[in-house]
Amino acid sequence: MSIVVENVTKLYGEQKALDNVSFNIQPGEIVGFLGPNGAGKSTMMKIITGFIPANEGKTEVCNLDVTVHPLKTKHKIGYLAEQNPLYYDMYVREYLSFIAGVFKLKNNKEIINSIIKTVGLSLEQNKKIGALSKGYKQRVGLAQALLHDPEVLILDEPTTGLDPNQLEEIRNLIKKIGSQKTVMLSTHIMQEVEAICDRVIIINKGKIVANDKTENLANIFNKKTVIKIEFESKINEKQLRSIDGVLKIEHDGENQYLIQSKTNIDIRNNLFQFAIDQNTSVLTLQKEELKLEDIFKQLTTQET
Repeated sequence: MSIVVENVTKLYGEQKALDNVSFNIQPGEIVGFLGPNGAGKSTMMKIITGFIPANEGKTEVCNLDVTVHPLKTKHKIGYLAEQNPLYYDMYVREYLSFIAGVFKLKNNKEIINSIIKTVGLSLEQNKKIGALSKGYKQRVGLAQALLHDPEVLILDEPTTGLDPNQLEEIRNLIKKIGSQKTVMLSTHIMQEVEAICDRVIIINKGKIVANDKTENLANIFNKKTVIKIEFESKINEKQLRSIDGVLKIEHDGENQYLIQSKTNIDIRNNLFQFAIDQNTSVLTLQKEELKLEDIFKQLTTQET
């Protein structure tokens, strides 16, 4: 396993930031680590990267205990913090050369050239970091995290504050990197997780409340199917309710309805037949799927 967390608890005074947390991440996975503000995401990431110790439990990176082998595990990890600490008065290439020196890398020039190309900084490499846009600053942060060729990449809110074009660019870059490394990604952007993550871990009030593939979570929570339908003209609502499998209907506009049905019965063909029997036609019919955002809200607003 690239990351193994076993029964980790972290206290700040009397407050439990993490409460007996356990999970693992396999090599080559991109895992979304989600939770509301104050849920314990950043604390967990700081423990994995060795920035702070846990009060209880065990954390391993690439089969190395982070407390027993702190320097070795740091060489295995590339970390992009939420605030992305950079030296704004340094030039891009100068800064990467400085980071390469910290890791005592050989063939610095060759490595830096390769990383600059990988993250798309070729045109900006001779500029001061302070003069770069937010998107390019994030690329510099990714470059420093990747410079020593780590096996594990920890990214804490890597796309915060980016415009739509920059978002797309950074997401594609993370996905490309994830094909070769293990990536743990913290974010509040659900579309980002759905677009690039293989699995989702959701934490709430210091406890893991979900750990599965996105589609599996959807299946668990999609206990009922909702269909949005619009008829061309007025229909008999009493007869609509009598269709086998229909649990509930409600108006959603003129001749428009939201129909809740049993998941084991597909009522769409019956709805088309119903429209024929009512001497009308179906203008639109859409099956409403439960989104990751809806699942996140359900899991993080309920009591733990």
